[in-house]
Amino acid sequence: MIRLLLMLAALLGTATPAHAWWEYGHETVATIAMASVKPQTRARIGRLLARSDLLETPTCPARTIEQASVWADCVKTLKDRYSYAYNWHYQNIDVCRPFDLKANCPDGNCVARQIERDVRLLADRSQPVRVRVEALVFLVHFMGDLHQPLHAGDRHDRGGNDMKADYGFRPNSNLHSIWDGLLADRAISTPPGGPMGILSTVPVAERSAEAAGTVEEWSRESWQIAHHAYAALLGDACATVPATRPVLDNDRIVALIPVLRHQVARGGLRLARLLDETLG
Repeated sequence: MIRLLLMLAALLGTATPAHAWWEYGHETVATIAMASVKPQTRARIGRLLARSDLLETPTCPARTIEQASVWADCVKTLKDRYSYAYNWHYQNIDVCRPFDLKANCPDGNCVARQIERDVRLLADRSQPVRVRVEALVFLVHFMGDLHQPLHAGDRHDRGGNDMKADYGFRPNSNLHSIWDGLLADRAISTPPGGPMGILSTVPVAERSAEAAGTVEEWSRESWQIAHHAYAALLGDACATVPATRPVLDNDRIVALIPVLRHQVARGGLRLARLLDETLG
């Protein structure tokens, strides 16, 4: 029995959450967007996704908005074919220095600039259908990435991947994984849970204001929340990392749930606005 319990503890300590941001978070952002766009936009999205076979990625389908939302992560498994896009998923802007997107993305290989590029390609009706389909699925995914704060700011630790931390009673995690999976899973599932539950918490009269702004402004906002994410773990975002693994206890987890839920709602509403502007 002791051996069985030890094996179970090891599995629980290393298992990947069933619904991490890369899946549950991205799908939730995409579903909120699809529910929020104008009917004409929704129809045009459907027509483009119906041609997703042109991407020639049968192991990574994109026929629904939910599939499209995780396509850009799925194609990482195709290795060399999409290796050029690896850096497009994030932007490592130091949370302990003034925000400067231009200096940290001089060549356009970061999530904010790729969102802007995808909007231009998607809006250009002269582009081949395949190009516009690919722009659509990248855009849906990258808007999710931009609103995961640890994809928008860091402490020279790969967006918190190298910041070891414990999540409540669960040991051996890191700050990025906490926000990407463990905290995301709990936050999105917290009642009212799921895409429509999260959307219902944003009054209809306030949704246009939440969707307003530019990609760079949204980048700054996510970077500020990344600063908050480090501060919640360390007390001071720029403090020296302690010798003992810091713990994100339950009180701080509960306090962060509304922050993450708000980011998911914003991501969906802002994606909807971009899609209406380019396809509506």
